[in-house]
Amino acid sequence: MAQMSEKSNKLTDFGFRFEKGGAHTSRTMMLDELKILFEYVNNPEAGREDFFRAITEENCLGKRSGKTRALTYRHLVELYALDPSILLYRALVYFWNRDPSGQPLLALLCTYARDGVFRLTAPYILPIAEGTPVSREGLEEFIEVQQPDRFSAATRKSTAQNINATWTRAGHLTGRVKKSRVRALATAGSVSYALLLGYLTGVRGRSLFKTEYIRLLDCPQDRTIELAEEASRKGWITFHRVGDVMEVLFPNLINPQEMEWLRE
Repeated sequence: MAQMSEKSNKLTDFGFRFEKGGAHTSRTMMLDELKILFEYVNNPEAGREDFFRAITEENCLGKRSGKTRALTYRHLVELYALDPSILLYRALVYFWNRDPSGQPLLALLCTYARDGVFRLTAPYILPIAEGTPVSREGLEEFIEVQQPDRFSAATRKSTAQNINATWTRAGHLTGRVKKSRVRALATAGSVSYALLLGYLTGVRGRSLFKTEYIRLLDCPQDRTIELAEEASRKGWITFHRVGDVMEVLFPNLINPQEMEWLRE
């Protein structure tokens, strides 16, 4: 238990969060808001003060009241950190700007790493076969089994709605009222970000292509490797492969201080 606690503490330095709560009790992963915010601020080095001012003072997201603006900022920080000193956020922005088609999955990966309520639903959604209906009620039941008596019936219902909406925006579900499972569309950027998340947890080599983060992409392993090779050709990551021996590195993303944390 002590080793697990120490590992969690190190991962929080990179931006992972392990609290039981999360923004999905009241919001989705807020993909639309994130897109508007990034377009409005348009600076990869912008920090929380810049985003706070854009949301609360300049009302770039068009919220009606000061309270709603402040809550929106708080939830976006919970989901994405919005701090370039934090690796998970810095890497999100790096791939976000280079891989626009991968933005929904990039947002999902960051959300998964930071929102405990959303994270616990992956074992429910991911194994569902393509074409199978996915109901809010089924997800509610799953949440209740995972965390008995934690939520009121009303909160459990709204949380399940928010979570299903996030899976839909990421490409794992389709439909507005009646939803069904579909395959998400992985990209070179989303594969790179998933590999980074696995790397930060201590996984190396070929095993990086089998982590929980890679599973979020709905992508066969051969295709995942092809996308990693594409990302390497673009200079986003470094990927070497000789037979079954693989090495993935992130020289553009991990700074010397963070490398020291990884070595500890």
